[in-house]
Amino acid sequence: MLVDSHCHLDFPELEEDRDGILARARDAGVSTIVTIATRVGRYETYKAIAESHPDVWFTIGTHPLGAGEEPDVPVTRLLELSTHEKCIGIGEAGLDYFYDKVERETAKQVFRTHIAASRESRLPLVIHARDADADMIAPLQ
Repeated sequence: MLVDSHCHLDFPELEEDRDGILARARDAGVSTIVTIATRVGRYETYKAIAESHPDVWFTIGTHPLGAGEEPDVPVTRLLELSTHEKCIGIGEAGLDYFYDKVERETAKQVFRTHIAASRESRLPLVIHARDADADMIAPLQ
């Protein structure tokens, strides 16, 4: 069994060929696909993709490069959205200091919120870390 554990089927540039992409993955032996969230605000898109394909699952969260766009999503909202039967994780969350596009304290707070939601929901946390290892460790302990 092959699992694609990290893709972004919601990206607009994939929309026109999404069914083709999924067909080619299946033809290559991929039996399960997880589309990873980058924005909580796109929840309906992730949900619709997963509901349309029995072999596709999704996560819910805010990518660290989008933390400035969604700085105030509370743990309760992540928990609410994560109850969908096809939602199998929290994230993609973390810190990205390579691009450093988001104020670091905002990014850290958003990451801590996702960690709390993961712990409370008991769902896996999908982590994105780039050039931020030292600041990633403390909130995960």
